[in-house]
Amino acid sequence: MGKPRQSENVTPGTRLAYALPAAPLAALGLPLYAVVPTYYTETLGLPLAAVGLTLLLVRIFDAVCDPVIGVIADRYRPPMGRRRFLFALALPVAAISALALYAPPAGAGVLWLGLWGCVLSLGFTLATVPYSAWGAELVSDYTGRTSLAALREGTTLVGTLIAIVVPFAIGLDPPGRLSGLAVLGIIVAIALPLTGALAVAKVSEPAEHTAAIVGLRKGLGYLAANRPFIRLLAAYFLNGFANGIPATLFLYFVSDRLGMPEARGPLLFLYFLSGIAGVPLATLTARRLGKHRAWCMAMIAACAVFAAAPLLQPGAIYAFASICVLTGLMLGFDLSLPPAMQADVIDEDTANSGEQRSGLYFAAWGLATKASLAAGVGLVFPALAGFGFDASKGMANAPDALTALAIIYAWLPIALKLAAVALMWNFPLDEAKHRELRQRIENR
Repeated sequence: MGKPRQSENVTPGTRLAYALPAAPLAALGLPLYAVVPTYYTETLGLPLAAVGLTLLLVRIFDAVCDPVIGVIADRYRPPMGRRRFLFALALPVAAISALALYAPPAGAGVLWLGLWGCVLSLGFTLATVPYSAWGAELVSDYTGRTSLAALREGTTLVGTLIAIVVPFAIGLDPPGRLSGLAVLGIIVAIALPLTGALAVAKVSEPAEHTAAIVGLRKGLGYLAANRPFIRLLAAYFLNGFANGIPATLFLYFVSDRLGMPEARGPLLFLYFLSGIAGVPLATLTARRLGKHRAWCMAMIAACAVFAAAPLLQPGAIYAFASICVLTGLMLGFDLSLPPAMQADVIDEDTANSGEQRSGLYFAAWGLATKASLAAGVGLVFPALAGFGFDASKGMANAPDALTALAIIYAWLPIALKLAAVALMWNFPLDEAKHRELRQRIENR
C-alpha cells in the first residue's frame, strides 16, 4: 500500500508539528497521578483509601478501553486516515474532561472523581494510541525513530513542567481564586485542540504497509509469538511500576518525610527540567551503545542514586535536589528510548504477519503503562494506610509510618528496575536485525 516514508523525507517542520500536541497531552495526563490524589485528599478532604480505590477502578476501566481503541485504530480506515481521524476525534473529549476533573465544583466527591477520571482516561487513550502509532509509522529507520521519539518526549517534558509550575505557583487551595489545578485544566482545554488541529493539518497520514488482513485470533497468536515485544513489554511494565511509585508518593515524601512542603513544586520542576536535559543525552548514548543497552545503563544509574533517598534526614534539601537532578537525567532515557524500541518490535510483527498493526501494539503498550500506574496508586496507598500513614493536611505521622513511606518510595522501585534490567540487557533486536526486518517489509 505504498512505499515506506523514510525519515530523511520528513521535514523538521513536520516533525515539530507532530511533536507539539505531546505538551498538552502530558499536562493532561500527569496531574491524574501526581496532583489529583493530593488535591482530592488534602484540599477536598476525601479519604486516602477511597481515592486510591477510585483511581484503581478508573485504571481498570482504562484497561478495557486500550485494546478496543487499538483494534479500531488499525481496522477503521476513514478518508482522512486511520491515525489522524481518531486523534482528531479525541481532542474535544480530552479537553472537556480536563476542565471537569481539574476544576471540580464544591462538594465533589469520589463519584465525581471516578466519572470524570474515566472520561479523561478515555479521551487520553483515544488520543495517544493513534498518536503513538502515527509517529512509529512516520519514520521507519532505527536511529531516525530515536530522534523523533526524543523530540516528542522532550516536548512531553515541557508539558510536564507546565503541569507542575501552574498548580504550585498558584496553589491548590488559593483563597477566593481558581486553584492552580483548575487553571491547568483551562490551559489544556485550549492548547490541546489548537496543537492537535495543527498536527492534523500539517502532518500527513503515513504510508501503510499492510499486505494482508489477519484475523483477530491469528493476530493475537502473532503478537504472543513476538518475543522481542513480550520481553520489552514486561521490562517496560516493571520500570513503569518502579517510576509510578515515587511519582505517586513524591509530594507526601517531600512534605511529610523531609518536612519541606514548600519545596514540593520547585523540586518537581527541577526533576523534570533535568529530564529535558536527559533526552539528548539518551539519543547520543543510544547511538553509541544501542537503545537497549543505553536504557539499561540509565536504569542502573537511577537505582544507585535513588538508594540514598530513605537515608536522608528532614530538611536535607540540597541532597534531595541532587537526587532529583541525577534521576531526572535518567528519566530522559526512560521516556525516549522504550517508545523507539516499541516501533522496532512492531516491525517484527509486520514482517511475520503481513499486517501493520501499530494501533494494537501501542494499545498494549498503553495498557502496560496504565497497569503499572494503577499498581502504584491502588497498592501503595492502602499499604501506607496499613502502616498508619495519614495523608490529611496538617497531620503528624508516627516515625514508623514515615519510615514505611521512605522505603516504599525508594527501595521498592529499585528492586523493580533491576528486574527490568535483567530482561533487557541482552535484548535481541539491535540495529542490524532491524535493518533485515525493514528489508523484508519493503521487498514485500
